[in-house]
Amino acid sequence: MNVVLTGDGLCIRPFEAHDVHAFVEAARESVDTVGAWMPWCRADYGEEDAHAWFDLCADNLHAGEAYDLGIFSADGNTLYGGIAINQINRKHNFGTIGYWVRQSRQRQGIAQRALKLITAFGFGELNLTRLEIIVAEANTPSRSLALKAGAGFECIARNRLVISGKPIAAAVYSLVP
Repeated sequence: MNVVLTGDGLCIRPFEAHDVHAFVEAARESVDTVGAWMPWCRADYGEEDAHAWFDLCADNLHAGEAYDLGIFSADGNTLYGGIAINQINRKHNFGTIGYWVRQSRQRQGIAQRALKLITAFGFGELNLTRLEIIVAEANTPSRSLALKAGAGFECIARNRLVISGKPIAAAVYSLVP
């Protein structure tokens, strides 16, 4: 499935080989913000890391197992971050949404607009009946975004995420059509 979502000044699409440099740059600039919650985002993130990630994303997309996509400017050229529906459970018809925005583009409404597009895709194209947003309990910006997107807060789940090898509590939010 070739997924390209457009609207509200954004293009959400699969990562391509020519995005590697921009992805590496985004990861390295975002260590202090994104890296606090996503250990892959580190100062020594390199092109080999990005190529491996892009290959995994392409394989999962082709298999319909996960939709890890890039958030780009409307023309599809400037990388802002990433958004996904992954951990899809077909038996119970739900998936998990994850997102990140590079540090230089944070607090510009990009994640909120991207979340709106990916949610519509999850309910409309994938026919899911529940989307979860699982956020580290202390990740206030991402928790705030989940609420702004209309997600309902359900609970604090103990040891729900593992970050840098350590289990941590996470806030669980849900969206339903």
